[in-house]
Amino acid sequence: MSYRFYLYKDRKYRLEKHHLSAYLCINKKKKYKYLKLNNMKTLDYIKLDATGVNNIVASLQQLLADLQVYYTNLRGFHWNIKGHGFFVLHGKFEEMYNDAAEKADEVAERILTLGGVPANKFSEYLKVAKVKEVDNVSTGDEALNNVLETYSYFIGEERKLLAIASQAGDEGTVAMMSDYLREQEKMVWMLTAYGSK
Repeated sequence: MSYRFYLYKDRKYRLEKHHLSAYLCINKKKKYKYLKLNNMKTLDYIKLDATGVNNIVASLQQLLADLQVYYTNLRGFHWNIKGHGFFVLHGKFEEMYNDAAEKADEVAERILTLGGVPANKFSEYLKVAKVKEVDNVSTGDEALNNVLETYSYFIGEERKLLAIASQAGDEGTVAMMSDYLREQEKMVWMLTAYGSK
């Protein structure tokens, strides 16, 4: 017994048991069109070599772990910040952790696009992350210093990843890293300007 995906008039797919191998069945005016599900991998379609992609996926896994720890640190800064810059920093850290969460999702989806499986356990992230957890940070200066150090690390790693992806012809990852770098460099400038006395 196997399953078939059926596409009905309401344009919804339903997975149903069937005695034949997996097919996509399209019901069009009581006539069924059977399409054998193709087992080709994503890389076959996007024309990337698996050998070159393995290093990219490993680097993206590292970036994902680091982004997840960074996200958690930002949540702590948002919750615990006190003092003169509270109103500005409380809101800014929320904006930053939302951005980090979005980037983590984009990185995980890129890993999947390249045929990898993104790690999803925080315990695994902590084993490999180079961004370290911080606790009990409540002053603006200490939080900003941590964010700037983390951005410095990200910028260095993303430049390496961009070079690896470029060498493999992976323009999708190159574009993603270029966007991240541009955003983070601007944020470094803004945070440095904010923290200057």
